[in-house]
Amino acid sequence: MSDMAAPVAVQHKLRAWSGVPALLAVLVGAFLLHIAVGAKPLPLGTVIEALTDFDPGIFDHVIVQNLRLPRAVLAVVVGASLALAGALMQGVTRNPLADPGLLGLTAGAASAVVVAHSVFGVTAMAATPWIAMAGALGAAVLVYGISRLVPGGATPLSMTLAGAAISAFLGTIISIIHLLNQDTFETLRVWLTGALAGRDIALLWYVGPPMLAALVAGILLAPRVTVLAMGDEVAQGLGVKTGVLKAQLLAVVVVLTAGAVALAGPLGFIGLVIPHVVRLYVGSDYRWIVPYAALVGAAYLVSVDIVARVAIPPREISTGIITALAGAPLFVHLVRRRTR
Repeated sequence: MSDMAAPVAVQHKLRAWSGVPALLAVLVGAFLLHIAVGAKPLPLGTVIEALTDFDPGIFDHVIVQNLRLPRAVLAVVVGASLALAGALMQGVTRNPLADPGLLGLTAGAASAVVVAHSVFGVTAMAATPWIAMAGALGAAVLVYGISRLVPGGATPLSMTLAGAAISAFLGTIISIIHLLNQDTFETLRVWLTGALAGRDIALLWYVGPPMLAALVAGILLAPRVTVLAMGDEVAQGLGVKTGVLKAQLLAVVVVLTAGAVALAGPLGFIGLVIPHVVRLYVGSDYRWIVPYAALVGAAYLVSVDIVARVAIPPREISTGIITALAGAPLFVHLVRRRTR
């Protein structure tokens, strides 16, 4: 390392570490605010007391523990998972427009759950995450296979177009099933918009362990994603087994995406938006992009869910609608920048 590069590297490392306490503080603040707001606003002191010294005889404490805390926890888990999955996908594919939604994984997971529920009658909570994982993996393989058949191979553009086509096709399948099966429509229509309201926290016992393992694996694999983002030839020259690494990263992305879909339905644009926001602060080093994306994604979805709850009281908007309204303009901006 040159004499000039060393101070720059140290400065970048200090800058990256300095943001971690601030992000944790923002996440904790948003988490507490999420619990405090609602149809019945609660003082922050009551929220903290309910979390640290729960009394089942106090009604406000019951509201916090049984209704608002589970929803806030789900927002943290889902936001962190989708943002981290998006960051890994962008690094592996070298596609700044990659995310679980645009490349078809979210649609694959959602459609698999709908088909299993409607056609095969599989409604068991324990089976939902595994069905979603199978759907997400199938969609990923299908998108990659189609993009390889395009002249020029699996380029960022061909994968994005294939993902859009597969997502549209699977969305049509879901619509047809809803038209033919009214019960499925009534049961899953809110979930399919991307909603944290009314979700059973017990589902986290089934998806939590594999999602936690995938989050840890994604952070541990992040340094090699930086090398992989330079190109397969460079990575292989540096001793990275690109095939094995891509398979590991695909498994991480599939588990995180499927788990998030099982918990909250298909939420769009989080995996696309958050990594780009993170890069503005930490640069292109995936050792920092990946953990930062998890923290920012968690804080972002918690904040978005607050907006969904208070925007038009006393009713609530599905969280997925807010993420789409916020993410769609940025997606258009990114496409225009890439085109130029």
